Amino acid sequence: MTETSAIVPDSEHKGLIAALPLPWRHYAMLARFDRPIGWWLLFWPCVWGLFLAGATARWSMVAWMLLGSVAMRGAGCVYNDIVDARIDARVARTASRPIASGAVSKRAAWLWIMLLMAMGLVVLLQLRWEAQVVALFSLLLVLAYPFMKRITGWPQAWLGLVFTWGAPTAWVEATGFDRLAPLGPLYLGCWAWCMGYDTIYACQDREDDALVGIGSSALSFGRHVRAGVTALYALALASWAGAVWLVRPDPLALLALAPVAVHLGWQALTLRPDDGDGALARFRANRFAGLLMAAACYVIGLAR
Repeated sequence: MTETSAIVPDSEHKGLIAALPLPWRHYAMLARFDRPIGWWLLFWPCVWGLFLAGATARWSMVAWMLLGSVAMRGAGCVYNDIVDARIDARVARTASRPIASGAVSKRAAWLWIMLLMAMGLVVLLQLRWEAQVVALFSLLLVLAYPFMKRITGWPQAWLGLVFTWGAPTAWVEATGFDRLAPLGPLYLGCWAWCMGYDTIYACQDREDDALVGIGSSALSFGRHVRAGVTALYALALASWAGAVWLVRPDPLALLALAPVAVHLGWQALTLRPDDGDGALARFRANRFAGLLMAAACYVIGLAR
């Protein structure tokens, strides 16, 4: 038995979600409420953009963005499962997802998306109009994402655009359309970070993805997955350093990135692509990487 084939199916869960009665449990699983790592990864770039732009005291906005991350990540997962239902049914880890298994109909799933989107709309209305415009552009990226694995061997590159859109939204919330120069390298770093950690995540599914015939950066890198992840994380750190320098041109400010640099270095250098459990652990560790980066942005933003 390979490491990949031993991965726990997505239907297996513990805690509060397991205690929910059916069919509520199916809807919670569909939105991945039982897997908070997804909304943590969506949320952290929001915090980085807000803090690095100098809005270090806007804790109410941080809370709104957390709620928005939970709701929109849930809506994105439901939409992805609707589009990928046939593929999910052919992959061991995802075959028992609610739509793929038939536990939730596509019509009911669309209604669930509408409810989650309504929650997201409440959050959207808390933003200044410039940030609202930026946030709405993300919907175009989200709609296209599930199809990328069918047309490219690098779907993680598109996910990097989608899953880190909170950084430009939060930056514009803090500054409007002024002082945009640091946003470019910040967003590039977020993109590289996301592509790196999702390549690690995709190591779990390399065999199934190859059999089904869908693209994955973990497959496209071939024998060079660790080198690819290392290069992506190095690009992320270099880009973030550029953003920090544009905000505060002081060598001491760059030292704030040291903890997250050490953490990402550990992930990349200890990664074993054929170890599914190890890959999943390193992927999940990015919630801590996000916290370290948030602390760095807070210190830098506070000292501006």
